[in-house]
Amino acid sequence: MSLESSAGLPPLVPGTLYLVATPIGNLEDITLRALRVLRECDVVAAEDTRHTGHLLRHFEIGKPLLSYFKFNEAKRTEEFVGRLRRGEKIALVTDAGSPGISDPGQRVVAAAVAAGCRVEAIPGACALVAGLTASGLPTDEFHFAGFLPHKSGQRANRLAELAALPGTLVLYESPFRIERLMGELQNAMPARPVVLARELTKKFEEWLRGTPAELAVQLKIRPRKGEFVVLVAGAPARKGESTAESELDPRAGESADPEVCPPS
Repeated sequence: MSLESSAGLPPLVPGTLYLVATPIGNLEDITLRALRVLRECDVVAAEDTRHTGHLLRHFEIGKPLLSYFKFNEAKRTEEFVGRLRRGEKIALVTDAGSPGISDPGQRVVAAAVAAGCRVEAIPGACALVAGLTASGLPTDEFHFAGFLPHKSGQRANRLAELAALPGTLVLYESPFRIERLMGELQNAMPARPVVLARELTKKFEEWLRGTPAELAVQLKIRPRKGEFVVLVAGAPARKGESTAESELDPRAGESADPEVCPPS
């Protein structure tokens, strides 16, 4: 967006924390509004300054960068609130997607709100929404659980809790634990339709559909790299109620091959 094209738009508000969604894979995921905020803010608070630096250089944006991640969030949060009180405009970004969704951001937002500072979301790409809407599973009710705990006992307990929920379950998982997760789903929800969305919006975006057992076989035949969004059909709405497989299974009417959308 050129300076001329943004001339008629309202200026950024001093003392505002802007939560800017960034691309989750494809650089075209960025919005015009996000680019304008990044250009007009005073400072960019980034989960990884090197990663965000590449993004800003690609769009020819030069702004001071401050790191904000798990191990310095307490100190940085206090600093950011001070900057906001002095009237600075801060753009908060993570490496990919919307700040605060399984990424840093929630703590500084809560502190800014508590301090009476203005917070504004600049919406854009979000892996859980992209995965859910294209999964073929129900979207009228869903439950996002992010990443499961690392310890086996905690994971099993969490999955047992989530298995009772009626809406579509959405999880994030790394390529290093995706096979393990399929085994855990075989124990917790063996008959549920599952959709795996991998490398969303990137060149090798891939969708796998099947039961946990079917997907476990696919992953053993050809292990996949990249982050996964895992979507699992929810429990029946009422105890004893059965839902026809054709209503829940996003493969209904398609080939039985779980890999219905090969990499592009």
